[in-house]
Order: sequence, then C-alpha cells, then structure tokens
Amino acid sequence: MNPKSGLVAGLLFALAVPTAAEVYRNVDAYGNVTFSDEPSEGAEAVEVKPVTTITLPKPEVVQETKKLREEVQREGAAYESVSFVYPDNDQAFYSGSGDIQFEVRSTPGLRPGHKYEVTLDGQPVGQSTSGSVTVSNVYRGTHQARVHIVDENGVQVKTGTSISFTVHRPSVAN
Repeated sequence: MNPKSGLVAGLLFALAVPTAAEVYRNVDAYGNVTFSDEPSEGAEAVEVKPVTTITLPKPEVVQETKKLREEVQREGAAYESVSFVYPDNDQAFYSGSGDIQFEVRSTPGLRPGHKYEVTLDGQPVGQSTSGSVTVSNVYRGTHQARVHIVDENGVQVKTGTSISFTVHRPSVAN
C-alpha cells in the first residue's frame, strides 16, 4: 500500500468516525500514516471538526402541497423578521482559513422545533437554534447568503433578505 492510499483511507476513516470519539494518528517507521480510534505508542490525538447537518423536508410532507402552503403561511406569520447580524450587506473582510461565522436573529425568537438555516450561493450550509452558524473554507470572492427559519420537518417558513459579502484570502501564488 503506498503512503497516499493510506492517507486517503485514513482521512475517509476519520470522517466516518462520530465526532464524540477520539481519533489518533500514527506514522510508522516507513512513513505510513494510519488513523485509529484506539491510542497506540507514538500516536497523537487528532481534532475532528463537527459535521454540519441539514434537516431536509420529508417526501410525504412535500407531496401535500396545499396543506403545506397553508401551514407555512401560518407558521411564517408568527415571525416579523429574520435577518443577519453579521456579516453586514456588502461587507468585505479577510479570512485566511475561509471560515465565516454567520450571526442571525429573528423577531420574535425561534419557536420550539424551529431552526435558523443559512444558505450560501443558493446551497444550504448550516442550521442552528442558537443564531450562530460557522461555515468553513469559503472561497475568496463575492458570495450571496440568505437566512431562513425552518420547521421541524425542514420546511422553510420565513425567509430573510439576501446579503452580499466578499471574502479576501491569500492565494497559493502569494
């Protein structure tokens, strides 16, 4: 087994391990890297970042469109607004790692079973009940973000205004 295959296999294994479990990295005398959930001599603990999860609507919920539209209107009417606190619209900032922490709020606060969902360039990137969603490795350039409130079925009940922001990151050439 060549070292690159071992590294790829190890990374895939590390990603499949639950975030609560410890992951250990070991390099043998030949330079082969292995990952394990059990510590061994010379192994170092590896920090595994939490995995972002998104709740998608259940197919049976999506099929009942008239009933769903009425429920969305009723639930969405409970909120006056939902918006970003950070970043501001048209803001530009530096982020070497590309990590962005979105801060959102609604008036009134979230109802039980509801979550904030952030979309970046039209794709869902994270959900939270706390109002804080961190997205890793956002490419440099200008992006569009939007915040939604989703119910326990993953259905968007309220949508905020879209914002635009620009990320400056160092390039490999610099």
